[in-house]
Amino acid sequence: MWSRSVPYREPIEAAARLGGRPGLALLDSAMRHDGLGRFSYLAADPFGRFRIRGGRAFWNDAPLDGQPLAALRTLLARYRTEPLPGLPPFQGGAVGYLAYDLGQSLDRVAAPARRAGLCDDAALDCHDAVIAFDHRDGTCHLVASGFPETDPGRRERRAKARLDEIEAALAAPEAGAMPEEADAGAPMPPLDWRSNFSRPAYEAAVERVRDYIRAGDIYQANLSQRFEAPLPAGFDPFAVYRRLRATNPAPFAAYLDHGDLVVASSSPERFLRLDGDRVETRPIKGTARRAEDPVEDRARAEALLASDKERAENVMIVDLLRNDLSRICAPGSVSVPVLCGLETYAGVHHLVSVVAGTLRPGADGIDLLAAGFPGGSITGAPKIRAMDIITEIEGDARELFCGAIGWIGFDGGLDTSIAIRTVFMNRERAVLQAGGGVTLLSDPAAEYDETLAKAERVFAAFASPGARR
Repeated sequence: MWSRSVPYREPIEAAARLGGRPGLALLDSAMRHDGLGRFSYLAADPFGRFRIRGGRAFWNDAPLDGQPLAALRTLLARYRTEPLPGLPPFQGGAVGYLAYDLGQSLDRVAAPARRAGLCDDAALDCHDAVIAFDHRDGTCHLVASGFPETDPGRRERRAKARLDEIEAALAAPEAGAMPEEADAGAPMPPLDWRSNFSRPAYEAAVERVRDYIRAGDIYQANLSQRFEAPLPAGFDPFAVYRRLRATNPAPFAAYLDHGDLVVASSSPERFLRLDGDRVETRPIKGTARRAEDPVEDRARAEALLASDKERAENVMIVDLLRNDLSRICAPGSVSVPVLCGLETYAGVHHLVSVVAGTLRPGADGIDLLAAGFPGGSITGAPKIRAMDIITEIEGDARELFCGAIGWIGFDGGLDTSIAIRTVFMNRERAVLQAGGGVTLLSDPAAEYDETLAKAERVFAAFASPGARR
């Protein structure tokens, strides 16, 4: 591994300087926080892409043998490295997404009635060079592994050439850059967002979930609605992302350009992190819309903390995640350092818990993903039955929504978010989905309003007031 320090600059500006390169990936701590929002990562020009389609794995479009996640493990093992000390955790590896529908190949769950086919079940680009930003220390590091070269001499030459190339791109004249404070693109007309649920239909769907709870099938399920809009010619996804990170800053924001699909995310929720043998997940359950008046805003936060319904919803998912982590962690190591803590974002307050554990000997990050995917906070309890009910009632495949976005390092570490507050786009249309946990105490009208509260900041990034049926 080779590294070089360069002058610090904002990740969004650095991303603009690399704009137009294939496979641009920005994992962006747009809401700064010493713990959750300390690091950001930027990469482009991957040396290969891993995909899962129809239950099969592919590397650069060539099929791979075996179970898809096992094939990913074998692929990453070719490029195993040890991290350089003193640098941010991600120093090269796979960056991308795992779609919610990947869960169908991991567990025996029902298939959705309709699937738009915008996303693969997984798409991960392998990056040999990464720009790592430490926002707390105000430092910026370039790291290169020299892969896919394996001969020591050729690998070193490639790594140093990559460092030179990226440093030159970051130092290019300002005319090629797009500073963060600059206008995020010319005004565009509001998009015509359409939902797959009307308000009455969504409220009826909430009642159907409550019927399943009364029948003893489940304790809760996450129910969502899907918004779609056609995109005009010349649409600029990066401009939308820049507005999104400004209007709804989040610790797990991301911009992924996979050519055939672009992802813009402002997720507040960590799915799974593996650092050495330490595992952490941070489920969000419990939401209150923020108020402009500070006194009213604080009152809403305090009401959220005191809500029996919201706390019960959170505790149920904590129990589910304790069970998920216990499948892969050392006996007795799973704990809950934080239960129903309050976190505040631009548009909403959330109740957030932390579940942690120690990975058992012999297990790795791929085992961890398989044990926990998809996240319990966006499925329900019990998970498998809740997933079947979600599929039955929603009808449409979730695709990327409620999957995971993040990195898996060549050193074996990983950090991923839940793909919520996330829009994905091809050349013709954009898709956004929003939902919430339904329990026996849920009020159908309030549940519908909660989905709109979660989606409104994303609509604003498109200069759109909202959606209609």
